[in-house]
Amino acid sequence: MEQIRSFIAIELPEEVKEGLKQVEDRLKSSDSSSAKWVDPQNIHLTLKFLGNLDVDKIDSITQVIQNAARTITSFELKINRTGCFPNTRRVQTIWIGLSGDIDKLEVLQRNIELGVAPLGFPTEESPFKPHLTLARVRDYIDLEKRQVLGETVCGTQIELDLRIRVNSINLMRSQLTPAGAIYSKLCSVELKSPC
Repeated sequence: MEQIRSFIAIELPEEVKEGLKQVEDRLKSSDSSSAKWVDPQNIHLTLKFLGNLDVDKIDSITQVIQNAARTITSFELKINRTGCFPNTRRVQTIWIGLSGDIDKLEVLQRNIELGVAPLGFPTEESPFKPHLTLARVRDYIDLEKRQVLGETVCGTQIELDLRIRVNSINLMRSQLTPAGAIYSKLCSVELKSPC
């Protein structure tokens, strides 16, 4: 059975990607080599990483997304602040947080999480934390440098008014290449328009 690496996500508008590039450039100006930066064109809001998916399950996953989105009207998110996982002392991931209609986003994500579980995709144990990944710190970076990077990231103010209008949810394919991941849309499910 053919398998594809896949995930369920919300894609970002071009103006948000351009704004994220500005944020990345500011953060890189203090230290560009300690982390592997995500190309802003590839940044998305992941709702569920599926990993290797049998191609014959694409229709079932699409049905789960349709069911999850059935009661959710389109909504808006806003770029909020920079942060780090797991914390500023041991930075592994640099991200941007989101605000706005987080309640709708969380219901949508939970619906998807519960919907794919019977199809063999384990439920995440840690709570959903909506974010956009900007970079992953390289494995060989020592703790002292991680802490300095964490302080820089958390001290960076986002002055841009970047908004994401969420109108659809996508099942995405991720093809890993030496030059980086290539993403393509397998299906898209529209959210209801607000009355």
